[in-house]
Amino acid sequence: MNSPVRAFTGVGGTPLFIEKADGAYLYDVDGKAYIDYVGSWGPMVLGHNHPAIRNAVIEAAERGLSFGAPTEMEVKMAELVTNLVPTMDMVRMVNSGTEATMSAIRLARGFTGRDKIIKFEGCYHGHADCLLVKAGSGALTLGQPNSPGVPADFAKHTLTCTYNDLTSVRGGV
Repeated sequence: MNSPVRAFTGVGGTPLFIEKADGAYLYDVDGKAYIDYVGSWGPMVLGHNHPAIRNAVIEAAERGLSFGAPTEMEVKMAELVTNLVPTMDMVRMVNSGTEATMSAIRLARGFTGRDKIIKFEGCYHGHADCLLVKAGSGALTLGQPNSPGVPADFAKHTLTCTYNDLTSVRGGV
């Protein structure tokens, strides 16, 4: 469930099974060390197992992990974000990157009245049907859903462009 890291077979390899992490390193079940370039897709930007962070996590866990209701910490975090990004008026707390992306798409569609979105081919933008259009690679997947269960109708609302190619983006609009 750590897509695409687990997909080593697609490039002729065997997935790594990680036993522990410390600092900038991951250690597999055989004790081999690897520099962690994935960083858990962002949350581990400060590394693994730093004592100050570990202690703060333990302290927070002692107060409870999830409440399903607003907390003072959420308000403080939202205030910090809006202070750091003065052009941001509101913050929405979500549980995943997919949920954040879907909220952004829904907001953009509601504001513009447009249905179409642009995404980059071969890139993973979240696990929502409109984002799984051409999430893989290869000419056969161009503009087509390539995950079983994704309705083909979503492809017409998802324009795929080549990453780092402004001409591709301008052509997609």
